[in-house]
Amino acid sequence: MIRSVYRFAILSLFLFAGVAAFGQETEERVVDEVVAQVNDGVITLSRIKREKKMLIETQVEQGKSREEAERLVNEKEGELIANMINEELLIQRAKDLNLEREVEASINQRFLQIMQQNNLKTLDALYAEMRKSGVEPDEIRELWKKQTTRELVLQQEVQRKVYWEATSAELKAYFEKNKAKFTKPETVAISEIFISFAGTTESAARQKANQVLTELRGGADFQKAVQDYSDRPNKAEAKGNMGTIPVADLEKEYPQVAAAVKGVKVGGYSEPIAADDTGLIIYRVDERTAASNESQFDENAIRMAILNEKAPEAGKKFMASLREDSYIKINDSYRPLVAPVLFEDERSDKKNN
Repeated sequence: MIRSVYRFAILSLFLFAGVAAFGQETEERVVDEVVAQVNDGVITLSRIKREKKMLIETQVEQGKSREEAERLVNEKEGELIANMINEELLIQRAKDLNLEREVEASINQRFLQIMQQNNLKTLDALYAEMRKSGVEPDEIRELWKKQTTRELVLQQEVQRKVYWEATSAELKAYFEKNKAKFTKPETVAISEIFISFAGTTESAARQKANQVLTELRGGADFQKAVQDYSDRPNKAEAKGNMGTIPVADLEKEYPQVAAAVKGVKVGGYSEPIAADDTGLIIYRVDERTAASNESQFDENAIRMAILNEKAPEAGKKFMASLREDSYIKINDSYRPLVAPVLFEDERSDKKNN
């Protein structure tokens, strides 16, 4: 569980704003070199080497040969450095927006969730388990800090603005033009009982899950079973409820869950299915609603549709504006490699205009 969370965090950062730097250098330190200056911050050669080493190790873990992994990472060096510059700009913007406290609260909540999922009582106990799995707590905290910072800045500076900018007239016009998008979808309401692997063997957990399922199918009260058997820390408040979800979204985002509840009638239960490497889940189907061809005006759905269409381009324009308003100096040795990637959007805008 802990190791898989760490690997996901590494991969998820190699996206819009780049990969977070982390870790202690294990190789002999040499005189460092500034590859890029970004306002008051710098991107150093040693940091780039750490990023490349991390990416290579991650790809090797995924099954690639070391030679192939090194080739792929070296081919993307210009993109990597450009991403690191963008990331530095976002971190600086977060400071301007005073987001540090919100970032720290989000990271602490993620650590707390992992503690609860693994039935650990203290942060020291969690850190000990992380180190046993080969994960350094300070490294994962730094990864999450950069990831969360990027997400919060983009939410505040891009997504929130795009979401609210459409007027009532524009919302109605969009709805009339795209009525097919706003028909009532097929939905399913589900609840769960989670049986954790923590503190037991997978075999014992599976035996417990099968016993619970037998009791439920024999007529046992579901809510009582949630309180008696579920290992979710919020079971008293949530009561196992996972809400109502469009079937299409469930199939896209959680295909394993969609497959488990497919064909299960209202009031029925799925077979226990594995939840990553954390435990087993029994799903109850609470309600099913058939799709309808009738369009319905839903302001939130319409704003979300507009956001999904406009956010990618708005994000590019926001990053271009950050770069335009910043002092960015790239080392002459690296500029031919980095500049074409970093300023690609700006060149495209000039060409189109």
